[in-house]
Amino acid sequence: MESTFDARCTLCPRLTGFLSRVRERHPDYHAAPVAPFGDAAARLLVVGLAPGMHGANATGRPFTGDHAGILLYETLHRFGFSNRPTAVAMGDGLELTDCRITNAVKCLPPENRPETREVANCNPFLAAELRILPRGAVVLALGTLAHNAVLRALGLKASAHRFGHGAEHALDGLTLVDSYHCSRYNTQTRRLTPEMFRTVFHRIRELVPPARDSGTPG
Repeated sequence: MESTFDARCTLCPRLTGFLSRVRERHPDYHAAPVAPFGDAAARLLVVGLAPGMHGANATGRPFTGDHAGILLYETLHRFGFSNRPTAVAMGDGLELTDCRITNAVKCLPPENRPETREVANCNPFLAAELRILPRGAVVLALGTLAHNAVLRALGLKASAHRFGHGAEHALDGLTLVDSYHCSRYNTQTRRLTPEMFRTVFHRIRELVPPARDSGTPG
């Protein structure tokens, strides 16, 4: 069954308990399920793994305030999907255009590793987000876990659509595009470079052309 985002969700005991301990150590942190951010009618949905401890878990907005958001937001801005190249905190004036960002798991997991059951518990929320996308929309999966979560939410088998950086999968009315996650580890080891990420977004812009009054990305 599909469900809309629930800011008070406690379906996963391990995550609920962990967030409670995080709130004790960091009383100023969001430390709760993190809602999707952006245009509900967007033609691009970016799907990450889960909130980062000192990023979305702290600020309450996906990929905001941590290393993983640096490359993502700079690239979104470069290709006309956001009005600013950086994301610092809620209220920083950042707005997305024709883009929405979410996570496969909405709560911070210990060591950034959600368990299989936790991904499954959160999957109906992702299914609901996918359902409202307009026909022809693009879903960008950042990493294998996000890729598999999208397929599960659509009722498709992962074995029929293998993850691969830059891979493209034509689904029923949607296109799933894969990229390595823009995590600190991947960018610092150069498993994912800015050039590689921009190549993925060049393809996304071919699939989701900008509005007529928008500039052309460089």
